[in-house]
Amino acid sequence: MSRDTLFGILLAIQTGTGFLGNSLLFALYMHTFFALPRKKKPADGILAHLTFANALTLLFRRVPSIISSFGMSLELGDTGCKLVLYTHRVTRSISLYTTSLQSMFQAVTITVSGRKWTWLKNNISTLIQPSIFSCWVISMVIYSRIILRVVANRNTTDVTSGYYGVFWKVSTYDRQAVVTYLSIVLIQDVLFLSLMVGSSVYMVTILSRHHRVAGLVRSSVHLSRSSPEHRATHVILMLVCCFIFFYWTNSFLTAYPQFGKNRNWQLENINAFISSCYLTICPFVLMKNEKRFPD
Repeated sequence: MSRDTLFGILLAIQTGTGFLGNSLLFALYMHTFFALPRKKKPADGILAHLTFANALTLLFRRVPSIISSFGMSLELGDTGCKLVLYTHRVTRSISLYTTSLQSMFQAVTITVSGRKWTWLKNNISTLIQPSIFSCWVISMVIYSRIILRVVANRNTTDVTSGYYGVFWKVSTYDRQAVVTYLSIVLIQDVLFLSLMVGSSVYMVTILSRHHRVAGLVRSSVHLSRSSPEHRATHVILMLVCCFIFFYWTNSFLTAYPQFGKNRNWQLENINAFISSCYLTICPFVLMKNEKRFPD
């Protein structure tokens, strides 16, 4: 069995596990929304979009890689390549945004009461859906360039220049346009990551302060550890740490080959696996705090 085949099996297991976990959790949120409204939580809308985006990202981005690992050809055509890459980029952006939004939502939820936080705490639930919708629109506009420039790569040996993948490549490589496009994407990612890190640091500060105060009374410590808000906060902090680690690892492994002259397919295989780790881990981390089950 070749190395590529072994990698294909590993990637298929990872993709199948992640897709199943995200799909089941998304189905749970949809069932709760339509059939069990009394059990609905304000954060369900964010997590439904997160699991939906994760499932689509795994499906559209990893399946072509799995097929390629087994040595099979996939005739997507220009339209198919545009659809696969465009959907992957948009849903990846949604995954970043919803993780950041969930972190900020949880930070506001556990914040101490105060006059300056009253309006935001009372209205944040109504702001969730419009903000997510806006992010879908913005992401679809930003990545619309893919629809115009990406075509099928019919000659897999012609990979000497430009931006390309296993089944696709950029039809015309304009360095200035690429720099502008990547700058916009980078600014968007850095903004969301900064909000994610800032809200996470704030949550850690609040939790530390609470535990110091509650440490005077043993029963208060027990209550603070078992409260749903604090359990949810720990889950979100775990998600944020996973996302940041895998995001920067994936970014480094993506940028590193650009400084070399030859394509390192082994490194790209490792990067493909790492880039899907968060998408696979995410639903199972969320399940740690999910106590609702359909009747």
